Parts: sequence; C-alpha cells; structure tokens
Amino acid sequence: MRMSRIRAVVAAGAGALVVAAGLVVGAGSASAAPSYVALGDSYSSGVGTREYINDGTNCMRSNYAYPKIEADRLGATLSFQACSGARTGDVLSNQLGTLNSGTSYVTISIGGNDAGFSDVITQCAKPWPYTCTSQISNSQSFIRNTLPGLLDNVYNQIRAKAPNARVVVVGYPRLFNGETCNLLARISSQEEADLNTTADILATTTAGRAAAHGFGFVDSRGPFTGHAICDDVEWLNGLSNPITESYHPNRSGQQEFATLVQPLLTAGVSAPSAA
Repeated sequence: MRMSRIRAVVAAGAGALVVAAGLVVGAGSASAAPSYVALGDSYSSGVGTREYINDGTNCMRSNYAYPKIEADRLGATLSFQACSGARTGDVLSNQLGTLNSGTSYVTISIGGNDAGFSDVITQCAKPWPYTCTSQISNSQSFIRNTLPGLLDNVYNQIRAKAPNARVVVVGYPRLFNGETCNLLARISSQEEADLNTTADILATTTAGRAAAHGFGFVDSRGPFTGHAICDDVEWLNGLSNPITESYHPNRSGQQEFATLVQPLLTAGVSAPSAA
C-alpha cells in the first residue's frame, strides 16, 4: 500500500474517532430538566379545583393547580410542596427541604392564612345579627404591621437555600364584585367592599416585600376583575359543597395564574442583595 493511501486511511479513522467522541460527549452533557419548587398555601396547592392527588397528605394538591400546569409548560421537574392551610411558619418548617443551589424556579403564595382571611370570611358569612367589622379591621392591622416581617423571614430563607433560582410571589385576587348570588352566605355589599380592600392591602404589602428581595410578583387583582364570585364567568368559587372548595380559584382561575406566572419565570429575576 502506498504511503499516501496509508495516510488517508489513518486520517479517516482519526476523523471517525473524533466524531464518535463528540457524540459521546454531547450525549453526556445534555442538560437535565430544570428544577421547580412550588411553595405556599391552598392557592398554590390547587384547592378549589375539586380533584386532588392521593399523596398521603391533607395538602389537597391538584394536577389542575398552576404549579403543575407551569411545570409541564417549562419542561421542569416539580417538587410540589404547597399545602392547604399553610402559614409562613409552615413554609419554614415543612416546605423548604428540596430547595438548593440547583433550583431553577420557585413560586409561592403565602400570607392569607397568617392574616386569618379564611376565618374572617367565615365570620362575614354568618347570618344576621353577626357582623365581621372587627375581624376585618384586625386582619388589616395584622397585614400592615406584622405580616411584612413574617414574609421577610420566608423570602430570606428561600434566597439563602436557592441562591440561583428565579422566584415569583403570587398574590391573591379580590373575591367579590358587589353582587350577592350565594343566598346561604350572607355577606353584605359593605363587607364585600371591605374584604376587597383587605385584599388590596395584602397585595400591596406582599408586592412591597417581594420587590425588596428582588422577587417577581404576580398581581392577580386586575386580571381577575370581571371573573370574581357572582360574575358571569367565575374564576373563583363562591360558597361551595364541600365548603373547603369555597373562595378559592377554580380550574379556570388556576389556568390564569399559570399564564400570569410564566413570563416572570421565563424572563428571569435578578438575584437580590440581602433584604
């Protein structure tokens, strides 16, 4: 065999090895699915969608909740930690264990239970002569004066445990439109207005603390306008059977949350300085 042909054969063999090596390296370096941790309360677990995952807990997590929808859209691996009834202390104690430096996305709704919002609505729904004026006032005072520190603690822990994650805080909508369509839930027009004002205070407070930590914030009040309880197209359940479904987003509401959350996650949020 001539020397020129030997060189050609050797060169071809070397090229094949390079290509093969490239294929092996490429296969080994394929990026894993991003990690998404969903934290929070019933608004994040999916209460109100009427179908829940049998995971051995009472958290009422649903495949129709926005974290599940969002994880599918992002192609992310979901750690579904949100739990019905959760308060800030529950998030700190029970929900942060899967956060780490590799976490890509975090969402959270929290604060409503700390402010006793569910108990306030329950009181408002009682028949005359019961009223809920003092309960609403107490809730508003708590949101203004105590909740900011509780949120700061939670947000600090999220950032410490997931320093590279894009974090989005999901706010609560106003529930009422001024109409009464649930005859068994006696909530007056004035009480509905006061409860909506409480939702405004909660949204403003939560948005302010989220911004202080460099987190994104979903303000759902505008998008849910026209889809409150008693509107023609409801994204929120009124008084329901079972009662646990009441005053929570239905499946359409959870779809809207997913739509609102997605651009904030995909656009990214810069890592903050300590707040």
